[in-house]
Amino acid sequence: MALGEAFTTFASAIAHAAGRPSAFLLCLVVILAWAVSGPLFHYSDTWQLIINTGTTIVTFLMVFLIQNTQNRDGAAIQAKLDELIRTSAAQNRYIGIEHLTVEELEELRQRCEAQAAKHDEARRAADLAEKAADRKARDAAERASGLPHYPK
Repeated sequence: MALGEAFTTFASAIAHAAGRPSAFLLCLVVILAWAVSGPLFHYSDTWQLIINTGTTIVTFLMVFLIQNTQNRDGAAIQAKLDELIRTSAAQNRYIGIEHLTVEELEELRQRCEAQAAKHDEARRAADLAEKAADRKARDAAERASGLPHYPK
């Protein structure tokens, strides 16, 4: 087994275990035991150093494990989205945009927003035209029936 595969397996197992309620309870018990032991050790510098060192080491190592898991999850989601785009009527030009620079992504986002604004404007114009046509049809129907017209 390659080093990368071994680390992936290890990171997945640790991330899965760390996310369980029992892991949280274990950490809570350790903190409580440390806090209760304070009077026994007269709240010494060594007593404080133990918890500080322990939490720092655990945090330092967990950052790498969590980042590994997040990177794999992000890559898997991106691959799934790319496949959905590829097999649908969506525009294939969005496949692989995660490799663009921040500036290129910002430019693409602005183009999408401008396109959405044009689409919204066209939709509003169509809605207004539909309402006007409905009003004219209703007025014509009321005139034809001889009933009084009541604005809505």
